[in-house]
Amino acid sequence: MRRLWAAVAASSMALVGTAVVIGLNSQASAATGGTGTGYLSTQGAQLVDSTGAKVRLTGLNWFGMETDNKTFHGLWARAWRDHIDQMASLGYNTIRVPYSDDALKPGAQANSVDGYTNPDLQGLTPLQILDKVVDYAGSKGMRILLDRHRPTSAGQSALWYVAATPESTWISNWQMLARHYANNPTVIGADLHNEPHADGTDPNGTGACWGCGDVNRDWRLAAERAGNAILEANPNWLIVVEGVSCTSGGNANAWDNIPDEPCGWWGGNLSKAGQYPVRLNKPNKLVYSAHEYANSVYHQAWFDDPTFPANLPGIWDQFWGYLQKQNIAPVLVGEFGSTLQNPQDVVWLQKLMQYMGTGVTGMNFTYWSWNPNSGDTGGIVGDDWKTVNQQKQNILQPYLIPPVGGGTGPTGSVSPSVSKSPSGPPPTGGCTATVKIDNAWQGGYQASVTVKNTGNTAVNPWTATWSVPSGVTLQSGWNATVTQSGTTFTAAAPTWAPSLAPGASVTIGYTANGPSSPAPSGVKLNGAACS
Repeated sequence: MRRLWAAVAASSMALVGTAVVIGLNSQASAATGGTGTGYLSTQGAQLVDSTGAKVRLTGLNWFGMETDNKTFHGLWARAWRDHIDQMASLGYNTIRVPYSDDALKPGAQANSVDGYTNPDLQGLTPLQILDKVVDYAGSKGMRILLDRHRPTSAGQSALWYVAATPESTWISNWQMLARHYANNPTVIGADLHNEPHADGTDPNGTGACWGCGDVNRDWRLAAERAGNAILEANPNWLIVVEGVSCTSGGNANAWDNIPDEPCGWWGGNLSKAGQYPVRLNKPNKLVYSAHEYANSVYHQAWFDDPTFPANLPGIWDQFWGYLQKQNIAPVLVGEFGSTLQNPQDVVWLQKLMQYMGTGVTGMNFTYWSWNPNSGDTGGIVGDDWKTVNQQKQNILQPYLIPPVGGGTGPTGSVSPSVSKSPSGPPPTGGCTATVKIDNAWQGGYQASVTVKNTGNTAVNPWTATWSVPSGVTLQSGWNATVTQSGTTFTAAAPTWAPSLAPGASVTIGYTANGPSSPAPSGVKLNGAACS
């Protein structure tokens, strides 16, 4: 379980919040489609692939390797490939993988991996399990971002080093990983250290500062040292630099009569990155990252503002959004989440997603988390590690850019080579269809089309079509290969589920730009009109 948040009150607007393992470097083909081709770089505030095409990371966190388990959580509940299959099928194109340096030590052992559901992981080191996840995710067109979450599995730290893990170990471990994955573009980069934050009280703070010039505390200077060392080992990687909480490195102190600086979430304050930028030897590899959470995680002052939620964009602009809006560098919102049990949290999440924008030019993000065992947020899946929290998914879905890749699992991502013509027989006995607008926003909507084969013979392969109003354009689709021609949308059966048995139904989801009314109509199954 991830540690509970702690943020410290500030006045006015804001509160805060070695030895290495060398493994065989597995070769993987470059990711394509939703996450681009080859390695990624930056152009202003935009991520681009090796061809110059725009790319947006829309992913989630799968934690566990940073804990005493030293590997992904949930491997006690289901097969490891099934997790990835489901992530891809839901539309997530990137996995942020937290780890601790303890997982990289010689002799490190993964535990809590069920031998029945995951026999192929028995006896493997944490790094070897990570290798398998990287290879399989890459085959589905997904990307992996590594996150040094903790210096030891005991917990997080305000600074990037502790006595047991000095800065030299932090950097050498990063260089090892950079070399280990040097020929594998599935792994796109290094999130250098998770949530550097203030410690002690201002003005005598001992935590991570930004731009203060103290070599032992200035996170910006440490990020430069580590980032450039990593780029020497692997010049293709992105270097992801999180913010701090209070730029002075000290928490607010309401009793010292000194005006307190604006502070944000741990890792969420990049307000001085414009004035004191991270200077890399390869500037087109720099990505800034912020963390952002809801009221239920910690009660920040801005949640009490009478203008809430209209005040949120201004707060985000100040702390980190300006970097993207001013075309300084791409922003990755590396963690954000909530159980959504508080209605105010729902409004917060909707506002945040709108702020980050839609399409490939929107801000990059990795939602916290896949895991249901995050004590302060819960997960995309429930306690059974399989059932989707549909409330969360419905809010996130319009902003996801699904990966494009292979996969044979029952919930795998859709192959782009599936036939788009209704080559199978029409249903004998008919079909029924239900169209539902799941979510709508200014300029677009999310819908689901459920088609049931009411006939007495299987339809194999199946293809569904429906009509949309003029001006509607397809953005993304899932559970089928969804394409558009004029005002007709076509959903072709995926390779892993080509047949629709008698009495069976399939639900195709998609997002589109344009009006949601009138709703899609005229659904057909292999050319036969459905009632």
